[in-house]
Amino acid sequence: MSDERVSEASSGEERGGGRAEPSHGDAVGAHSPSTSPQRRSTIFFLPPHHHHHHLPPFSVYVASQPTPPTRNPVRVAPASLAWRRKHALKCEDSFFFPREKSGLNLCSRSDNMKKFNIRKVLDGLKEASSSSSSTFSSSSAPSVQVGPQDNHLVQENLQSEHFQLCKLIPPLHHRRNLMHLGTGTKTVRHGFPYQPSSMAFDPVQKILAIGTQRGALRLFGRPGVESYCQHESEAAVIQLQFLINEGALVSALADDTVHLWNLRQKRPAILHSLKFSKERITFCHLPFQSKWLYIGTERGNVHIVNVESFMLSGYVIMWNKAIELSSKAHPGPVVHISDNPMDEGKLIIGYESGIVVLWDLKSKKADYRYTYDEAIHSVAWHHEGKQFTCSHSDGTLTIWNVRGQGKPIQTITPHGKQPKDGKKPEPCKPILKVEYKTTRIGEPFIILSGGLSYDTVGRRPCLTVMHGKSTAVLEMDYPIVDFLTLCETPYPNDFQEPYAVVVLLEKDLVVIDLAQNGYPIFENPYPLSIHESPVTCCEYLADCPVDLIPALYSVGSRQKRQGYSKKEWPISGGNWGQGTQSYPEIIITGHADGTVKFWDASAMMLQVLYKLKTAKVFDRNRSKEDKGSTEVSDEDPFAIQLMTWCPESRMLCVAGVSANIIIYRFSKLEVTTEVVQLLEVRMQYELNDMESPEGGSGEQTSAGASPQTSGPPSHPSTSSNNSDGSNMPCLKVRSTQLKQSPGYQVDLVVQLVWVSGEPPHQITSLALNSSYGLVVFGNSNGLAVVDYIQKTIVLNMATVELYGSNDPYQRQPRSPRKSRQPSGGLCDINEGSATSEDRCKSPTSAKMSRKLSLPTELKPDLDHRDNSFSRSRSSSVTSIDKEAKEALLSFQFCETFARKGDSTLSPCLYVGTSLGSVMALAIMLPPAGEQRQLQPVILSPTGMLIRLKGSIMRLAFMDSAGSLLPPANDPWFEPNVSVDGEEREKVRKRRPVSVSPSSSQDLNEGQYAVACSEKQAKVLSLPTQTCIYKHSITETSFILRADVVQMSNGVCLACFCANGHIMTLSLPGLRPLMDVNYLPLTDMRIARTFCFTNLGQAMYMCSPTEVQRITYSQDTCENLQEMLGELFTPVETPEAPNRGFFKGLFGGGAQSLDREELFGELAAGRASRSLAQHMPGPGGIEGMKGAASGVVGDLARARIALDERGQKLGELDERTAAMMASADSFSKHAHDMMLKCKDKKWYQF
Repeated sequence: MSDERVSEASSGEERGGGRAEPSHGDAVGAHSPSTSPQRRSTIFFLPPHHHHHHLPPFSVYVASQPTPPTRNPVRVAPASLAWRRKHALKCEDSFFFPREKSGLNLCSRSDNMKKFNIRKVLDGLKEASSSSSSTFSSSSAPSVQVGPQDNHLVQENLQSEHFQLCKLIPPLHHRRNLMHLGTGTKTVRHGFPYQPSSMAFDPVQKILAIGTQRGALRLFGRPGVESYCQHESEAAVIQLQFLINEGALVSALADDTVHLWNLRQKRPAILHSLKFSKERITFCHLPFQSKWLYIGTERGNVHIVNVESFMLSGYVIMWNKAIELSSKAHPGPVVHISDNPMDEGKLIIGYESGIVVLWDLKSKKADYRYTYDEAIHSVAWHHEGKQFTCSHSDGTLTIWNVRGQGKPIQTITPHGKQPKDGKKPEPCKPILKVEYKTTRIGEPFIILSGGLSYDTVGRRPCLTVMHGKSTAVLEMDYPIVDFLTLCETPYPNDFQEPYAVVVLLEKDLVVIDLAQNGYPIFENPYPLSIHESPVTCCEYLADCPVDLIPALYSVGSRQKRQGYSKKEWPISGGNWGQGTQSYPEIIITGHADGTVKFWDASAMMLQVLYKLKTAKVFDRNRSKEDKGSTEVSDEDPFAIQLMTWCPESRMLCVAGVSANIIIYRFSKLEVTTEVVQLLEVRMQYELNDMESPEGGSGEQTSAGASPQTSGPPSHPSTSSNNSDGSNMPCLKVRSTQLKQSPGYQVDLVVQLVWVSGEPPHQITSLALNSSYGLVVFGNSNGLAVVDYIQKTIVLNMATVELYGSNDPYQRQPRSPRKSRQPSGGLCDINEGSATSEDRCKSPTSAKMSRKLSLPTELKPDLDHRDNSFSRSRSSSVTSIDKEAKEALLSFQFCETFARKGDSTLSPCLYVGTSLGSVMALAIMLPPAGEQRQLQPVILSPTGMLIRLKGSIMRLAFMDSAGSLLPPANDPWFEPNVSVDGEEREKVRKRRPVSVSPSSSQDLNEGQYAVACSEKQAKVLSLPTQTCIYKHSITETSFILRADVVQMSNGVCLACFCANGHIMTLSLPGLRPLMDVNYLPLTDMRIARTFCFTNLGQAMYMCSPTEVQRITYSQDTCENLQEMLGELFTPVETPEAPNRGFFKGLFGGGAQSLDREELFGELAAGRASRSLAQHMPGPGGIEGMKGAASGVVGDLARARIALDERGQKLGELDERTAAMMASADSFSKHAHDMMLKCKDKKWYQF
């Protein structure tokens, strides 16, 4: 093998990648202390000078080695370039880190050898190597031995090829490298388009398009048919124009580019782009059934673009030709262009200064000019083409006759007060847009936005509908961005017959029914209310119990508002996808106002199921004497910070920023609760109260260990020290009766109270187990366990006590007065913060800041985030500085081995801290039935198991076969049925307590505990408590979210890193399976809301109003094309309005114009090349070749080609028929005229 080949083959290794932790000394095949005849993988490297007659040089043998070894040689590149210098290489000194993505199949030329996939060989290398470093540290293991032989005991089915991250749009710095993939979307985005800027509607296809200030494009068809696209430049979309019924859309951007989008494919893509270099685009107009697009500019000129070729015409309307020659002033930018509905040869151009010009395209001159002394915002035609209306900056509407010179025939100030002395009314705010729509029967509609009088301070934005003598003013919740009137006909020269108005607001989309009295709004079927209150946390569950969604829907359907329009939603285009993904998915969002929303996220859709208002539990109007109300501000005291949910039992537990926890049960029956059950907990442990660092927590522990339980809210222990605000909760639980509708009903409220004038620290972790009837929560002081069946606190313990006498940290005494800031730093990154409009404003005071996290807009030094972020997050391992406290960040209930060497499984609680410690508590539960109601639950710490670098993010358990062990759970039962306790217990006993394999697991089999910190992951063998695998996930960054997820053919650990990488690792072997640079952390919102779930799904809030869903499963990526809906469906264009005999005879009907004759290259010549640059896009049918794959893609392409061909043939037939009818009509008219005129003399005409 030549040096060049060696060098090339080994270059993949040099690039490195995620590394398995063991170093060179731990390499595969290294001599280990325990050399028992167990089966283990061994690698033999043979240098070239070994002349084996049946082997090629540079071979690696993988042998499963009971003696003697059987060798299956695989040809592979040498470990490093040092091969060329050293011909003899010992196995002990080698270890290499291949790229996971090398999908090469390398095999030798020998006949008796199997074909190997190099990726699998390397996976084996990593797996074996990562085990060897720590496996043999404990040689005296009991009956359950876990060592390298586990590679054979646990069959890991997941491989790299099972993973592919389907990105919506690649990150900006990646995008140029991926342009050959097109700009197609890969998964879905739900919610309201963030910062909308423009809107368009196709009246034939019935599709709505919305553009945003960030260059995004959202397309809406019938409910469930949505599409998201992104312009590469991310410039604001200033205008959108559909090519009506053509399956195409033109977008004009603030960076002076115009793009043509092809909507005839599931993932819309850009066909053509045109970049203007000398002029700024201000307005676009595309007449119906025309291929010539008019573009107005800031300089006042109008350019014309052919939308088929996207080339500029040489025909230009210059501003100085359009206005009066005597006028020296520039008329301002073009604010409006439209052609006369009855004469395509006449174009109205509106200039900002107040000048309107009627331009004759054929004669290339202005027919009429109309001047008004107020700036123009918009122009609207009457459908007969004889009148038009202008809206102005002083709140007036002017109506003009086309042939009338000088003054408008009518001036209206819709919201102006009319003075009695005939003077002009007072000026009002500008009318930003006006539309003038006619009806066959009855008065026309004049619809406008803006125009309110200046003295209406504090009045909400309004849409005004003027119909005959009635004027309706419709108030909106947010400022109006744009509105469109939906009409029965796409033809501008016919009676419009408006039936609805679509109003795009800054944070909502409203559709008004014009046909019903009172103008009711349509019920919006799109999931656009995610941001009704800012989202503060999310949970995502895929493959949940099948009865959950119907149950939530049945209780949620009773919450529907009344008074909506009875008609069907008018935006009804497109078709649903034909996906086969059938498992139920639920997304839960927690909000700043205390609401929790449940969403059905199945099959690529999103629909709200049920809304829970947690703030109902508290008194909203607290008295001023309350200490709490003076210390804690009222901005968002009810904000949800953490949620935990048991889908099987339907138990829900939420933690709020005001240090409160509410436990809910699900019921289908309404109930009235006389008194809300309340527990108050004191959690404050100061080390200067202690005799020694290992000692107890002094008086606080005793106070906490004998907690107060009360029915009505009361403060039994506040007799002597109430003056310093002790034992005050941050929120007051309501003392009046609470009517609870079907759905989630309060079972218990737990509140942390102020201690010695110190506010409680925010809750950092939360877990619930329905089988044990326990809820555990922790903060930077310690943890508390609540038995919600007996309504008591069973444990209230400082973090330091969990260690017992083995505390590894040198803790220094700290005065409670020194720092009142909760130790947060980035601990709370998962519960994070917001921009100004999206901030979860938690209660703050001079004494305490309980903000949910860091500011959203990260500082520029984010690149050095390892220095700034992680230092604040995890202190050094040897000592804790005076200000930091060890917060509890992760809990996991499980039936496992409580102590080292245990032989039986028992209920346990595993705890992970911000300093990387994992500790266990054994749980002793009373027998089921009546005893469970009376006897106490006992928890006892069993000490620390393991320590990791960085804060613990996730804990999980697996059985000896490598299957995930979910926590034990109970089935759901109706809590409000008067079944006696014994019968209910029978129901509970009938079902196995744990639905996991552990219930049937042999007692002599072991388990695995998986711990993932913000830096690394480790797998422990239980009950030996030895670390058998570890993997350093990131050195330079830190993990924001980690989840252990069930894939269709195995279990993996999924991680989202602050540097933007999404990674998956196999379990229990911790082999890297996927590592994709997806999305760098630019916003704390992403960190706070990112969730992985089962079957390769993930989500996050990509903006304050939108949920982004992604998939990292190869199966889902392959099926995505089928699952996506189709926007374009072949629909016949409605017939053109009948011109009638007399209009045809006397020329009163619409005048057509051969624009090709005027604007084509032959007539108008070519435009200046320096004016605009044409750029072909990656989209279209060509772009589909990359986007669609396999049989589905071929079928889709064939179907679209047939559709287009059929449509073109159909249009040809229609045009031929129209020409024949026109010829017949012409010959008939000519014959009539000839008969009428043949006997007349010339002077009689």
